[in-house]
Amino acid sequence: MTVFKNLLTPVFLLYLTAFGLSSSSVHAQNKAVAANDTTLQMHADTLKKDSLHAGISNEIKSKVHYTADDTIEFDISNEKVYLYKKAQVNYENIELKAAFISVDWNSKNVFSSGLRDSSGKIYDKPVFKDGDDEFKADTMRYNFDTKKGKVYNVTTQQGEGFIHGKIVKKEEESSYISHGRYTTCDLDTPHYYIAANKLKVIPNNKIITGPAYLVIADVPTPAAIPFGLFPNTKGRSSGILFPAYGESNSLGFFFKNGGYYFGISDHVDLSLTGDIYTLGSWAVRASSRYSNRYHYNGNLSFLYSIIKVSEKDLPDYSRSKEFFINWSHQQDAKARPNGIFSASVRAGSNDYYTRNISSASNYLTNTFNSSISYSTSLFNKQFNISTAITHSQNTQSRMVYLTAPTVNMSMATLYPFRKKDSEGTPKWYEKIGVGYSSTLQNQLQNPDSVFFTNSTIQNMRNGMQHSIPISTSFRVLKYFTLTPSASFNERWYLQTYRLHYDAANNWLVTDTVKSFSAAHDYSGSASLNTRIYGLFQFKKGKVAAFRHVMTPNLSYSWRPDFSESKYGYYKTVQIDSLGNTRKYSIYDNTLYGGPGQGKSSILSFSLDNNFEMKVRQYTDTATNLKKIKLLESFSIAASYNLAVDSFNLSPIGMSARTTLFDRINLTASGTFDPYYINESGIRTKEYSLSENGKLARLTSAGSSVSFNLNQNKGAKKSLKGTPEQLKEINDHPEDYVDFTIPYNLVVNYSINYSRPGLAKGIVTQIVGFNGDISLTKNWKVTFNSGYDFQSKKLSYTSLGFYRDLHCWEMRLNWVPFGYQANYFFQINVKSSILQDLKLTRKNDRYDNF
Repeated sequence: MTVFKNLLTPVFLLYLTAFGLSSSSVHAQNKAVAANDTTLQMHADTLKKDSLHAGISNEIKSKVHYTADDTIEFDISNEKVYLYKKAQVNYENIELKAAFISVDWNSKNVFSSGLRDSSGKIYDKPVFKDGDDEFKADTMRYNFDTKKGKVYNVTTQQGEGFIHGKIVKKEEESSYISHGRYTTCDLDTPHYYIAANKLKVIPNNKIITGPAYLVIADVPTPAAIPFGLFPNTKGRSSGILFPAYGESNSLGFFFKNGGYYFGISDHVDLSLTGDIYTLGSWAVRASSRYSNRYHYNGNLSFLYSIIKVSEKDLPDYSRSKEFFINWSHQQDAKARPNGIFSASVRAGSNDYYTRNISSASNYLTNTFNSSISYSTSLFNKQFNISTAITHSQNTQSRMVYLTAPTVNMSMATLYPFRKKDSEGTPKWYEKIGVGYSSTLQNQLQNPDSVFFTNSTIQNMRNGMQHSIPISTSFRVLKYFTLTPSASFNERWYLQTYRLHYDAANNWLVTDTVKSFSAAHDYSGSASLNTRIYGLFQFKKGKVAAFRHVMTPNLSYSWRPDFSESKYGYYKTVQIDSLGNTRKYSIYDNTLYGGPGQGKSSILSFSLDNNFEMKVRQYTDTATNLKKIKLLESFSIAASYNLAVDSFNLSPIGMSARTTLFDRINLTASGTFDPYYINESGIRTKEYSLSENGKLARLTSAGSSVSFNLNQNKGAKKSLKGTPEQLKEINDHPEDYVDFTIPYNLVVNYSINYSRPGLAKGIVTQIVGFNGDISLTKNWKVTFNSGYDFQSKKLSYTSLGFYRDLHCWEMRLNWVPFGYQANYFFQINVKSSILQDLKLTRKNDRYDNF
């Protein structure tokens, strides 16, 4: 080996010319060259064949950049360069880092390895990057020309997985690995891996193995496969979804969740899966997700199943059909600011949630609600129009409600008396505002068993409602705010109803009159309110002041009696053979009803109170005041109807609420009847005060206490992930575990009292609690339960246990008793690429579809 002592010698300049080296930062050193950043530029050979470097026939045409922290040595006779400590070589899209690198310019080979320190430990092992592919190894050889290499004791990441190999032969389009290990664990010594003597890695395509077996904690398991095929793509790819298998006590042996996944594009996918049971039950599913960034995203899923329990000839045999559709669509508000489309559809069989437990909240849900809507604005946002189709389904009453469609239109408030160029404070008449809104609706309702029949169409109700509110607000007597208002409403219908008495059968018969009809009503009101502040200050002591804020409100509303004959909205009908009659509205059972019966002239009063305290907080440099809420609200309300001849005074309502220590919420309410009840339990028109000396009689009361106890270490961190991942977490929070909160406890207690007459009062008490505890940084326990003191029974109770096992996770959900007593245990690999590598055990009333 020849080592240059002086880089400026003529011989070295010749070699610079031959190799095409160009450097402006190379300095002389004893037996070595220290370099910061040296660039090798391989130009076309311009020397004659008998020149010094005529032996090289194939030149490297791209730039080669190399650096080293310690030493760069040139072996001119053998055409080699040696780099020591923090060495780095860059060629095209290839980057190589190591403690030691040697480059052979004759063969175009590069060799790299780590170096041992004084303790014998190897440091700075080679790291090789080729585009997005990265290898870590003990030693490595690579050829710039052929782009082939050989790597020893390699570790590389491919997609979501990691590959460990004893020897890797790298070619331009693929890599071959001997004694390989495939895992999704990112540790140097993985918790588990799939071992195979031979592997082939095709970048952005797939990983193929020969015979392979599962190893857990370096212990081989009998789980083996004749060959392995793993996806290795950055985007979505299609493939078979392998089913889970097992046995159900009630449904037999099964294959579940088997099917095919279609990675259609980066914007949409589709999975088709199914279940089959040996006793005749089966299910099919379709699920699709779609997304167009900055425009919209959503998901759509559908399930249909047949559940058969027991045998046909046995008394406990049952056969049921289950279906459920779930569609969610969200549009980016910036995509089309003047038009927004959204959808949230949840509809299906009434027993779907009781037979398919996914969470406690789902099990306790007794309604399905859906909405598909579109809204837009017109004429410079002066008019807003929205249309929607809504659905509501009650699983207890089994009633289905469908509105198709609902069209709403509203107009921005107009101020007809306001001047365009007015200055100063507006006059009271300039504050008069006029609005307009209308609603068109078509509603269908029927039990689910007959919803898709002609009776649903026959029971259809439709109509249109218009409303014109007029209001203003201004100050009177400096401290009071007066708000007068009036409203005009009109309803349009395509049919009305008439009643006539059937003497033969002694009942009332309803006739439908199919013709256009319009009904209008009008009303007026005014309210007067103010605020009264009371402040009690203390010059000394911890307490600085008490503040009491009273908000009295006095209002009056008026409405005529629209049952008078001049309006034509009410008719009189005979109701029995004795000739008794009663009034009825021709708009009974219509969508919006008709104008009200009876004159209304109501004077209402309410008083709200707020109590706060300020305390002094002393520091070394100043005294600060802290506000503490003692009673957020204590209110009393009542009304008096001037237009009726008895029972003018309404029941008196009282309520209070406050929050203690920012965690405990307290509420209380009560209703008092001012009228006397006689010995027969009949409510009379005499006041209790005049009959028995009592101001009022308590008819109902309630109180509740709830508190949330949690500890959050440090500041709250925002969730990270793709928009689709964040939406999945928000839609299904019960499927995700938050270890940033060590514990969280929510307790709710409520007690209610009811006594409508002279009977003994009824008291109900219910306590509910739920929460979670992080026993360690990897253990999480969740719970949800409650107790009904009246029935002396626990409510729906569930327990959950979660263990983070680094690259694995364990989950146990248990409902210990009740109609839905069950357990579900699963230990699985976290990575979705090996989602079928799991162990599941469960037991429930029905195996969930």
